[in-house]
Amino acid sequence: MTGKRSIRDHQVSTFEKGQVTHRIDPVTVEEPLEIRLLREPSEGDLTPKRMSLAITMRTPGDDKELALGFLFSEGIIRSNSDVLGASPSKEEPEAARGNVMDIVLASHVSLDEKTLHRHTYINSSCGVCGKTSIDQLRQDGIKPPLGTEPIRSTWLHELPSKLEQEQQHFKSTGGLHAAAVLSESGDIQLLREDVGRHNAMDKVLGALLQSDELPLSHRGVLFSGRTSFELIQKAIMGGFPLIASVGAPSSLAIELATEFGVTLVGFLSASRFNVYSGAERIS
Repeated sequence: MTGKRSIRDHQVSTFEKGQVTHRIDPVTVEEPLEIRLLREPSEGDLTPKRMSLAITMRTPGDDKELALGFLFSEGIIRSNSDVLGASPSKEEPEAARGNVMDIVLASHVSLDEKTLHRHTYINSSCGVCGKTSIDQLRQDGIKPPLGTEPIRSTWLHELPSKLEQEQQHFKSTGGLHAAAVLSESGDIQLLREDVGRHNAMDKVLGALLQSDELPLSHRGVLFSGRTSFELIQKAIMGGFPLIASVGAPSSLAIELATEFGVTLVGFLSASRFNVYSGAERIS
């Protein structure tokens, strides 16, 4: 992670087997990030030049990726060309600096009233709770992922140990989720961590957007915890044909993965895993 520190030391007292010890322990930082949109209105456009889109509780670091990934997964932007600039706001009081990200949109990006008002506060566990994400996917005409290459079960079993090796901040605190991009051979190519699992995925999408790699049609994504429908939605927006997790998927996650033809793997370990949709891809 880059930018503000994502880990902070804290004094703790540990009670174990009748003994008390006092020590300094690293903890995961959680702070708000406000995502603001700036744009020059085009002819006939009555939307304001500056607007606050959302506030998310996140682990500081990779904030530009987080903001861009969030805008991409919500269908507000589709490519890097939709963004003229992205940087921390310089207009905030010193105490708030680094917690506001200004995104300058190109004039051709359209923003309707529904888009501007459906995002307010996003907590670190649920993302945009209650949003009609599935209907929005259908309305936006998002296509099912194209990847049809077989997925080897042997390298799926190797993923949990690879993920553990790559999660450096989790090793220190035990308090961070991870999202990782997988190559066609099951190697981890990109990993982001955050206190919120949906934030970790948005950071991945933002990084891929900046390198003009979206949508991905021949790679997978791996999650360190349970799989909610929001994570499936974001993965579908990114074009991933494979979604794997060491935890369980929700019923709505399974329905969404099935509808869009995604291979969904859960309870992934070195010895077993469950396939909830798209089992035909696994060999």
